[in-house]
Amino acid sequence: MPETSGSTGRTPETHVIDFRAAEQLLAARDPRGAVKLLDEVIAAHPENTAARLLRARAFFAAAQLRPAELEFSIVLEREPDNAFAHFALARTFERQGRPDQAKRHFRLAAALDPNPEFLKAARFDS
Repeated sequence: MPETSGSTGRTPETHVIDFRAAEQLLAARDPRGAVKLLDEVIAAHPENTAARLLRARAFFAAAQLRPAELEFSIVLEREPDNAFAHFALARTFERQGRPDQAKRHFRLAAALDPNPEFLKAARFDS
């Protein structure tokens, strides 16, 4: 009998399926549906940084900026060298009207990864 998590009877394999389905929902512009699936995955695997990053992206896409900020921050606590998480957190701060915090994370993202989009957003010339 497969190992299940909690009282939901969900298996680790089911969580992988939910994660992949959440990726598809986000790509199909259904961020709220993605969040619902990821809530269960993260409840069972709170240490899973990939699931947290995907949920942060879904929150951002749904314009739920405070939860997005929290999730991106958790990812960065675990992976301080994650350039994408810095960039996405900066975009979150930018949408919240917090330019100083955004600028810091844009620059960290560009310093970690010379991706042209990160470099442009960092505005090192200003």
